[in-house]
Amino acid sequence: MAGLRLGPLLRHAGGSSATVWVEASRPCAAEVRCADGARGGARTFQVAGHHYAMIPVSGLTPGTATAYEVFLDDERVWPLPGSPFPPSVIRTPDEDDDAEVRVAFGSCRWAAPPAGGHDPVGPDALDTLAARLAADPEAERPDVLLLIGDQVYADEVSDATRQWLASRRDLSEPPGDQVADYEEYTRLYYESWLDPEVRWLLSTVPSLMIFDDHDVIDDWNTSAAWLADMRATPWWQERLLSGLMSYWVHQHLGNLTAAELAADPLYADVLATPDGTDALRAFAAGADAEPSSVRWSYRRDIGRVRVLMVDTRAARVLDEEHRAMLNPDEAAWLRQQALDDRESYDHLLLGTSLPWLLPHLVHDVENWNAAVCGGAKGERWARTGERVRRAADLEHWAAFPASFEALADMIAEAGSGPGAPATVCVLSGDVHHAYVAEPSWPGRAPDARVLQLTCSPVHNSVPLSIRMGFRFGWSAPARALGRLFARHARVPRPSVSWRKSGGPWFGNQFMTLTLRGRSARLRLEQARTDGTGGAAESRLTTVTESDLTA
Repeated sequence: MAGLRLGPLLRHAGGSSATVWVEASRPCAAEVRCADGARGGARTFQVAGHHYAMIPVSGLTPGTATAYEVFLDDERVWPLPGSPFPPSVIRTPDEDDDAEVRVAFGSCRWAAPPAGGHDPVGPDALDTLAARLAADPEAERPDVLLLIGDQVYADEVSDATRQWLASRRDLSEPPGDQVADYEEYTRLYYESWLDPEVRWLLSTVPSLMIFDDHDVIDDWNTSAAWLADMRATPWWQERLLSGLMSYWVHQHLGNLTAAELAADPLYADVLATPDGTDALRAFAAGADAEPSSVRWSYRRDIGRVRVLMVDTRAARVLDEEHRAMLNPDEAAWLRQQALDDRESYDHLLLGTSLPWLLPHLVHDVENWNAAVCGGAKGERWARTGERVRRAADLEHWAAFPASFEALADMIAEAGSGPGAPATVCVLSGDVHHAYVAEPSWPGRAPDARVLQLTCSPVHNSVPLSIRMGFRFGWSAPARALGRLFARHARVPRPSVSWRKSGGPWFGNQFMTLTLRGRSARLRLEQARTDGTGGAAESRLTTVTESDLTA
């Protein structure tokens, strides 16, 4: 009998359709059956000896919730026998223009299970959210969960995964105790998504995902010199292709609607063959050779909310003379999606794993570094700048000055004039703390409220050095220090200025936007532990809540 190895994950849910992702133990027919009669089925496809299915569900009623079960070859495999959790449900958004939409987001979830019940990085915010929803299934819940980077850590594995790696190869050989191939990537997804609470949460709350660097490797595509160094190693090619292949299977497919899946040529090729490994590997190799040939970014319209999830890793131009966060095709796509039919949305959410607006000192240092790496101070400074860039992770939007300015212009245009939305929010993670920053354009005030909302980690460490550094980075002395860096490389001031209006906050956390009509509310919640020892329990605590459109 076919067994359920991983999932189900409820991915897209909208209108009268939804998609559910599963991994089975062998080839089989996978089916979703809903309590209201809606259903859908699909045959599994094979990649690297694993069997997956994206199950399109049709016949749903907008604005309703229905429990569902998963069957493999007509045998029920979900809910699990004896499950302590409520039934998994598919909730489809109400199509009323005034319907409320709740969007929760965060990034950076290191999924290592706590040893002996003690979690050295504190309680997991997703686990804690799942526990709250399971305790009260009728309570307020997100309509969609945006996971905006570092869903898995290919370069920072748990002790358990390290032992498993050691059982299959010599860790004294590169890449050591990091993942090396597709099979090892699957181990990361098992470790992350078989967590009982997270498994149930992802089965009942739709999710959208995009990668960041740790999904492949720290500092992925930070510079042309970095990429050349990586390509010179004997293990990088397999690591990258396996990372892209596993991302396509586990994350990217679920970002597509049922209609988009049906029209996707690679998906059709994988379905059409008994083993889709070669087709997917060729696709990944093509994406590596010519990044502009693939689009990982995507758009979702949820009621009157437009979500644009932006690839800020694979879509880069790394040549120092033409350095850009987004290649020309990707930048044109983003602009078109933001400006297309603005009257159809009230809120524009730009999901970019890397923050657009940073503490002023960090921004100026990244601008300075980009200039010196580009040769503004000569070859010696360029070599020094490259070492600093890698050591200090100087690779956010500020490290791509032309792209920073282009994004600023696009945001101002999208937020101005007739048909402008009520809010334009840039949703980011990566930097292991949370804050709110608000930009302003001299002589040009957008009609929309524009905000940088940064929130991470979901579950990871926040060292004291990070806390101190980012607190200082927002201070007046840090701003003055940053201008010294900028003057050293003769870097012009950015066309937009900004101020921190909330934070910084440190902890395992996520933010929730509640959007209705042209109103928007923001809430930041952190996972905290009550009690000690065996009596300790995690709970979510509201740290801040505000009306963004008052």
